[in-house]
Amino acid sequence: MPELPRCRRAGWPELDAWADALAERIEVADAVPQTLVALTRGGWVPARLLADRLGIRRLLALRVRHWGVTATPDGSAELTEGLREPVRGESVLVVDDITDTGESLRLAVEHVRAAGPSRLHSAALLHIARSAFVPDFFAEEIPRDGWVWVVFPWNFWEDLRALGARALEESHGDLGAAHALLAERCGLRVTLEELRRAVAPAPALGR
Repeated sequence: MPELPRCRRAGWPELDAWADALAERIEVADAVPQTLVALTRGGWVPARLLADRLGIRRLLALRVRHWGVTATPDGSAELTEGLREPVRGESVLVVDDITDTGESLRLAVEHVRAAGPSRLHSAALLHIARSAFVPDFFAEEIPRDGWVWVVFPWNFWEDLRALGARALEESHGDLGAAHALLAERCGLRVTLEELRRAVAPAPALGR
């Protein structure tokens, strides 16, 4: 079973600040695009926040699936759903939430470039310095030796299910001990009820 990682739980005030900083950097660089392309699933909300701040109405999506284990700094990426509308001749900004390995954003940028935009940039709220791909714009850089698993509001329950299951197994099924383990080792502070809800067995479906 993978080790429990150090975590950083992002809140909406942080997200607003990151989106503000990212939008400002894009504007200063005179790089406001005609079209935003969001990576699903993590890039959906950041792209919408940027669209609101930059006054962009055209928002498209593509899907990159990351094959790996939740809260580990590895895994491979695969483009599984491409663009459904043309962007040829347009200025485009491809958006994700974070560049961890950078593989997802790299694949997305390559796919969009092949569609023939007149100008293409990439952006992420957070950039981890060890990422092989560096976006053109990002709001905050996490040092190479400071890797953490960032828990965003849009994947809180998904991450808590995965991390909670690991903590519960290591705690031999003791929910209270698992709760303490998440706080001490991961720095992830949740309520006992939240953890209970996350790791509760799914109800059986009736026939």
